[in-house]
Amino acid sequence: PSVKEPTLVDWLKYKGISLSTISGEERHGIVHRLDKGTTGLLVVAKTNEAHAKLAAQLEDKSMGRYYLAIVDLPLKDDTVVEKPIYRDPKNRLKMGIVENGKNAKTAFKKLALTKEESPKRYELIAAKLFTGRTHQIRVHLESIGRHILGDNLYGFKSKSDNINRIFLHAYCLYLKDPISDEELQFISPLPDEFKTLLQKEFDKDFVDEKIDHTYITNSFGDIDNWMYT
Repeated sequence: PSVKEPTLVDWLKYKGISLSTISGEERHGIVHRLDKGTTGLLVVAKTNEAHAKLAAQLEDKSMGRYYLAIVDLPLKDDTVVEKPIYRDPKNRLKMGIVENGKNAKTAFKKLALTKEESPKRYELIAAKLFTGRTHQIRVHLESIGRHILGDNLYGFKSKSDNINRIFLHAYCLYLKDPISDEELQFISPLPDEFKTLLQKEFDKDFVDEKIDHTYITNSFGDIDNWMYT
């Protein structure tokens, strides 16, 4: 029989932290999810009242996240991908673009290319979700011929042994305090592997400017003028 891996919920319960119960036994407290291998910010509710209010924010878009990713080929332009997603009929481990699938919309912003002297042609991008489908960022990037470094499930191919994780990070989260209604914003520092690759292949000063959370937030303000695919 398979062995169940410890989860965030298991760890929180072990620490004695109270959690909401309205998402089912295995998802106590979990307001939204992150794909396995994706790092960064996750919202957990301690009470059912807070959970309900936070879930409502997800629904009305007053809560949201900005992701950072490194992809294997530069985007042609800032772009919005609006394509339906459903379970891939040929591979049950994957999601795919399926005609009658669930509506899904993601905006992608170009941030920084690798240094001119680098043999790599990677690009650091930011992504904003307008819907919350499983593997959404990964599926939408694959649909336009781009792949997140380390994401072998969705088409990334590399002979480098240094790519041993998915370079996708939930970087910035905004929401309203479910009690006070105060607008809040949180930033999750980049993982060490992410920082190491950026320092090696990219111009650090330029990257630091582009990943400023205010810059990222403001840069998605004109998406109505972006290319749609």
